Amino acid sequence: MKQVVQNYKSGELSVLDVPVPGCKPGGVLVRSAFSLISTGTELMKVSEAGMSMLGKARSRPDQVAKVMQSVATNGLPATYRKVMGKLDSYTPLGYSLCGVVEQVGAGVDDVKAGDLVACAGNEHALHAELNWVPKNLYVPVPDGLAPRHAAFGTVGSIALQGVRQGEPQLGEVALVIGLGLIGQLVVQLLTAAGVRVVGADPDPARCELAARLGAVACGDPASAAVAGAVAELTGGHGVDQVYLAAGGGSNQPVELAAALARDRGRVVDIGKCRLDLPWNAYYEKELDVRFSRSYGPGRYDPEYELEGRDYPIGYVRWTERRNLACFLDLVSRGRVDVEPLISHIADFGDAVETYRRLKDGELKAVAVLFRYPGPEGEGTAEAPVVAVPAVRVETRAAAPSRPVNTPVRLAFVGAGNYATSMLLPHLAGRDGVALSTVVTTTALSAANAQRKFGFARATTDLDGVLGDPSIDAVFVVTRHSSHAELTRRALLAGKAVFVEKPLALTEDDLAGVLAAVTESGNDRLQVGFNRRFSPLLREAKARFGARSGPASLRYLVNAGRLQHGSWYLQQGTEGSRFAGEGGHFIDTASWLLEADPVSVYAVASAGNEDLQVVLRYPDGSTATISYVTTGASGFPKETLDLVADGKVLKLDDFVRASVYGGKRWVSSRLPKARDKGQSNELAAFVRAVRTGGPMPVPLESLVATTAATLAVQTGLAGGVPVALERAR
Repeated sequence: MKQVVQNYKSGELSVLDVPVPGCKPGGVLVRSAFSLISTGTELMKVSEAGMSMLGKARSRPDQVAKVMQSVATNGLPATYRKVMGKLDSYTPLGYSLCGVVEQVGAGVDDVKAGDLVACAGNEHALHAELNWVPKNLYVPVPDGLAPRHAAFGTVGSIALQGVRQGEPQLGEVALVIGLGLIGQLVVQLLTAAGVRVVGADPDPARCELAARLGAVACGDPASAAVAGAVAELTGGHGVDQVYLAAGGGSNQPVELAAALARDRGRVVDIGKCRLDLPWNAYYEKELDVRFSRSYGPGRYDPEYELEGRDYPIGYVRWTERRNLACFLDLVSRGRVDVEPLISHIADFGDAVETYRRLKDGELKAVAVLFRYPGPEGEGTAEAPVVAVPAVRVETRAAAPSRPVNTPVRLAFVGAGNYATSMLLPHLAGRDGVALSTVVTTTALSAANAQRKFGFARATTDLDGVLGDPSIDAVFVVTRHSSHAELTRRALLAGKAVFVEKPLALTEDDLAGVLAAVTESGNDRLQVGFNRRFSPLLREAKARFGARSGPASLRYLVNAGRLQHGSWYLQQGTEGSRFAGEGGHFIDTASWLLEADPVSVYAVASAGNEDLQVVLRYPDGSTATISYVTTGASGFPKETLDLVADGKVLKLDDFVRASVYGGKRWVSSRLPKARDKGQSNELAAFVRAVRTGGPMPVPLESLVATTAATLAVQTGLAGGVPVALERAR
């Protein structure tokens, strides 16, 4: 089997072929599915190994003291040989993983071969294809919990033990200093316990992540923002607890803890933090300084860890193993969300390169996972991944210079039913808009559109339109299979682009569009996701108000059957119905939940196109889209319910909306027509083109929605949830 090892003397990392461990009594042999890199502890070891001998000595004075004692006892030559022999040998890395039980040792009766388990221990949960794990260092994974999430078990237990040492109470305020992997988990655990959390970290991205995961305020520890937030939340008294989850050689964390803790507050050291305590500050407040020992009671006790001797629950409520099980339970119930912490998933074979990228700072990450192959060289049963490409624009498209009264000149590529019934009626005759050119593949359809809507010119020459400098924006309203390519060409030509959904039918098509954005510096793109612009839905969202907890959204789309001969049925070339239309509903859900999805699970009914799509969001919210074709034609097409914080928003087919909460609001029962937002969407697009301001929907959101739509087909093919992995 293969295992990641490091030579501590030379610092060399390698993936080594080593013998498979035996399955001893009192434990299980586990085949790894995912293992977690501790970006704090492990990178510290990797960095130390790359130091000179003097640097190693300075970083580990405790080991130097042991060496000096050995010299006094055994003499210099013997001690030198012993130390060099230990340094010039392979040492393992890793201590947190999830895998499948391959073999059960004697005396084990709580799991069986094939069970999924989470494992802990820097000698037993290593970055290796197979590990022998003693009984008290593994727990069964709760049903439904993804293996990549269960791989966080050990690190989660470290954070959980630290929180237990702080003894938080409902309504208290805590300060978490250091928002790396451990700090982010501490923030979520405290929030789940009813504690208001302030985070401190010099990295703005980590502060933003902690705020998304529950912190009420975050900021640079050197700024006044953190102290101001603490003063406001505590009435000037100071926080009840401080959790030191920072590393490094600075003494700033313990000094900040003394400054912002209340009288007789608690300071808990979880990480490897410098602890030169300012005596006066800690004495005057009589601060209670506590240490958190790794995963919990049982750690470093050979009888507990190796021999399987448990502590009676009446005397030790939360042991190492019970902490591990508790953390997995919190994750499985959505009280802690580890998905947003996953910055990168690397194949196990790329381990050395992954460590190099982390050490050199090329890979910025909170959490990194290794993904292992299955026993036959196949991937594990873990969810497949659909990449959400990063949006990179070197030079933003400059706003065109135009006289104030000059209209925005538009060209339409395509003039089919949707363009002529849902878009052009809102643009024809609109002030500040000039319908310049319509391009179609047949001469007659172009002539019809010119006659009905007043285009100045009708043509079949697309190149001529893209090369016309007088045209400001191009509308792509053609068949689905051509959207990505036409959008790509129009962006490269420097035009603002409005493309009807879908933006792309494949991941390669989506990547091609973004490559055009990067190449041209032109990010002036809008996809026709119009529901978020509906006046009725926007008013309902405003009346629902902000929310603090996760939401549950249910969206029923009674799509109905297609007529025989419809080009929508040409799935081989035009994609499925959901691929063409589903982006509408995913975009609406994401807009209402104010986030982009992190995973997609889709199932289909046998023999028809009825789909159930479950989207999961970073804060634990879920959206279920039922896309059905077998319903009654007389039933409304779109109905939606959003539930959160004791409130319910209900939308009935853009005819009526209501919000139930402290007060009930109901919209008019008899609107003039169903307004699904096309007019407002087009007005926003034209305004952005005219002024050079931001496009109505951020490009990152359009990309995320498109990737989630594509993930539905991937999920249907694999029958498992699909993770949406965001590129960095």
